[in-house]
Order: sequence, then structure tokens, then C-alpha cells
Amino acid sequence: MPVVRDLRVLLRLRYFRRLLAVRLLSQSADGVYQVALATYVVFSPEKQATPGAIASAMAVLLLPYSFVGPFAGVLLDRWSRRQVFLYGNLLRAVLACCTALLILSSVPAWLFYVSALCVTAVNRFVLAGLSAALPRVVDADRLVVANSLSPTAGTLAATAGGGLAFAVRLLPAGSDAAVVLLGATLYLFSALVSLSLPRRLLGPDADASHLRLREALAVTARGLAAGLRHLAERRDAARALAAMTVMRFCYGALTVMVLMLCRYAWSETESDGLSLLGLALGASAAGFFVAAVTTPWAVGHLGRFGWMALCAGAAAVLEPALGLPFVLGPMLVAAFVLGLVTQGTKIATDTVVQTSVDDAFRGRVFSLYDVLVNIAFVIAAALSALLLPADGRSVTVVTGVAVLYAAVSVAAFRWIRAREAPSGTT
Repeated sequence: MPVVRDLRVLLRLRYFRRLLAVRLLSQSADGVYQVALATYVVFSPEKQATPGAIASAMAVLLLPYSFVGPFAGVLLDRWSRRQVFLYGNLLRAVLACCTALLILSSVPAWLFYVSALCVTAVNRFVLAGLSAALPRVVDADRLVVANSLSPTAGTLAATAGGGLAFAVRLLPAGSDAAVVLLGATLYLFSALVSLSLPRRLLGPDADASHLRLREALAVTARGLAAGLRHLAERRDAARALAAMTVMRFCYGALTVMVLMLCRYAWSETESDGLSLLGLALGASAAGFFVAAVTTPWAVGHLGRFGWMALCAGAAAVLEPALGLPFVLGPMLVAAFVLGLVTQGTKIATDTVVQTSVDDAFRGRVFSLYDVLVNIAFVIAAALSALLLPADGRSVTVVTGVAVLYAAVSVAAFRWIRAREAPSGTT
């Protein structure tokens, strides 16, 4: 198969393998850390989680560091991306250790959230840098395949890290603090692996501006405006980001719903709820894997926007069909489907942005990308908190999400027609 052949070629590229290793270790640590936070906030026996509490936690963890995104982009276009991976992961290892100490101590909840916020804020620099650096280690002809393998492998690593965290947490001697320390160890390993990459390999280009921190922050507003203007001139990239933002909104709404279903509707104990949430994450991870395998082939036959339209259309039909019974079995199938279509759309979006945006602007655009999808996730969580009952069963949320998926599918088909009109080509 062409996909298998291309994957073999990619894995022969030494620096691609090393960049991939940095991603896998970093994102597996993210999975461990996020599960530790979820179990502490949602599944702790002493806490009575509500949709509002979950939405508040997501807002504290996601919304503030979304505003770090533009700053991250400007700095990524000036700092050595290799050094961002090195120092960013070292800093997260230290901060995660601080979070573990706070979990063990009787401290106000806001102090715990501040510590968690610091870890996730650094995460913006690392993930945006990984996306911006990928074209520096892969040729343009295999960029779609690289976008299938690398981000999807990272997502699977995060899921595997989450599964490992679940296993540690469910041990008799397991605790949230022990899980956080496991994440800190993985962050440290990621930092060490980044040292195997040449400092100048990952960019930015040598002729780009390299400003000191104070100077870089002083021009952040101008740099962000320039990034927005550059994105506005790249219509395909702007359209792909719009589609992905709506898909992320849908994913956020359904995430809160599944959390509440696992916590209350499908289980009677916290440990049972954790196990069911692990099953849902595993089903979604299987969808990510299938997306990684099928997306290069699908994009080759349907085009990037054609694949987005198919993914969104499939979700519009299958999500309500499988979700409205609010039964565990069909919902696990829905988790698989949504993992496939969400990751398939993300792979196509990443490729559109990388091929449409100049290298000097990639850091800023990918940081804006993060801002959009995370704000969408938080807004979806907040709206779900208003609509979801205590047990998570909401026909309104399921049907509303299906309508949004259908709107993305229709819009993508229109974009295809608009691109065909002037040139007469697909």
C-alpha cells in the first residue's frame, strides 16, 4: 500500500524519528497529567462533580492559556524551536512536581488550578512548535502522511498515557499525586530526547528576526496582526481553521456529556466511572488510529476539503443515531466514530495550514489555531453545563451537535465548488 510505503520512508528519516519521539513522550505526559486533573476534579470521592464544575475547571485550564497562544507564536518565530522543546519540557517537569505537592497538601482550590494552568500554558509553546517544525524534517510530497502519523501518534500517546494513569490511579496504593509525578518523569525524558536534534535544524529560518524577550513582547501586537493578515490572504487555511474550530466545539460539548454519563448514569462508584471513561478514551483512540491510516488515501481521492466534508457528514448522521439511546455500547461506537472524523479533519487542516502559510508565519498561525480550538472547547463546555442534567442525558446537546456537523459538511462542499469555479479543476 502507498501509505505503508510512505510511512516506512518517513520512519527512515533520522530527524523525523527524533522529533516524533519528542512528541510521543511529551504528549504521553500530557495524557497522564490531564487524567490526574480529571480524577482529582471529577472522580475524587470527596467531590460532587456537576456540569458547571467541570466547565469551570476546563475554563480555568484552557481559556487563560489560550490567550498565551499569540505570544507563543511570535516567540516561536524568533526562538530556536529545539530549545523550546528542551526548556519547555524541563519547566513542565518541575511544575508538575509542584502540582503533586499541592495535591498532597491542604491548599485552596485556586492554588491548585494556578499550578495546573502553568503546566498547560507551557504546553502551547511545545505543541505549536512541534507542528511548525514538522515541515523542516519532511519533504513536501510526504507532508500529508507525516501529518497523519505524527499528530495522530501524539494523540495516541496521550491516550496511552491516560490509560497508564488510569491503571496507576486504580491501584490500591495509587493516588493523584503519584500519577502527576509519573507525568513529570515523562516530561523530563522528552526534554532529554530533544537534545538529539540539532539546535538550528527546526528553525525558524536564519534570516528571520531573533529578538530578546522584552523586544519580542513589545512587538507581539504587531506580529499578531501580521499573522492574521497573512492568514486572511490564505483563504484555504482560514476555511480549514473555521471547520476545525466548529468540530472542536462539538467535541467539547460531547466530552462534558460523556464525563457526566460515566460519573453518574453508567456507574455507581468513582472507580467504575473511571474504568468506563477509560473505555471511551480507548474507543476514541482507535478512531484516531484509523484516521491516521485512511486520511492520506482519502485526501488523495477526495481532496482535503472533500475529506473534511465526508467526516463532518458522517458525524452528523452517526452521532445522533448512536448517542440518543444514551447506552454504553452504542456510545462507545460513537466515540470511535468521532475520534476518526475529528482526527481526520485535524490531519487535513494541519496540512492545509502548513502548505498555505509561509514558514516565517507558521508559529503564529498555529498558535492562533490553538486559541480558536481551545476557546471553542471552553464555550462548548460552558453551554453544555447550562443544558446538561445531572446524569448527562441531553437530547438537546446531541441533536444540536449533529446540526453543527451537518453545517460544516455543507460548507466544505461549497468551498470545493468555489475552488472549482475559476479553474475548472478539482
